[in-house]
Amino acid sequence: MKGLALVVGAGGIGTQLAKDLNESEKDLDVVLCGRKSEFNPFWELDIEDSQSLLQLKNKISNHPSKLRLVVNATGRLHSDSLQPEKRLQHLDKKNMMESFSINAFSPILLAKAIEEFIPKDCDFNFASISARVGSIGDNQTGGWYSYRAAKSAQNQFFKSLSIEWARRFPKAAITLLHPGTVDTDLSRPFHKFVPEHKLFSKEKSSQFLINIIKNQSPESTGKFIAWDNSEIPW
Repeated sequence: MKGLALVVGAGGIGTQLAKDLNESEKDLDVVLCGRKSEFNPFWELDIEDSQSLLQLKNKISNHPSKLRLVVNATGRLHSDSLQPEKRLQHLDKKNMMESFSINAFSPILLAKAIEEFIPKDCDFNFASISARVGSIGDNQTGGWYSYRAAKSAQNQFFKSLSIEWARRFPKAAITLLHPGTVDTDLSRPFHKFVPEHKLFSKEKSSQFLINIIKNQSPESTGKFIAWDNSEIPW
């Protein structure tokens, strides 16, 4: 029987990941989850809403396949009300909470929601898209206070979870991923600052990430890995 794979986040990277996994991983039933999409199969999900996460649990419970893979591809750098801060005086509590809600709190609450479906008799992978700017050790430029801190918090959440799951689910692996700068709506306002050879298409980034995910194992759980398979300092 096929395993169940959930890609959460129907933006540029998430949708491409779902398409590519669906084509390459014939042993998986791939479902894209998010607010809206034309991808099929698609489950409506608002990762910031607790009731929506409960509905997700019901859908997983009713699916005939074992859960084998979850990829969190949600994230928000900017919106109509949110912009990355260049200096301290730009900080605003409401905007900080918005960034932490989607970039830190929601991914770990997604893990909480799916935890009861983790199999103990076969491998299970949970991958979450973080960002290099969430690395404290790699921070050389400052700025982007809320986004950096929220991604750092996401990393800490999942590092702690990887230790807990290693005890409770010995066949589970958790990976934090940095996809590089990808040509999506999230990064588009900042493309002019990115060298052309470092701006990846969705298709290219997706293949990088899938190759990393496929090579993860319980022995490598709890790592923060870039698109080129290099390990990023916390």
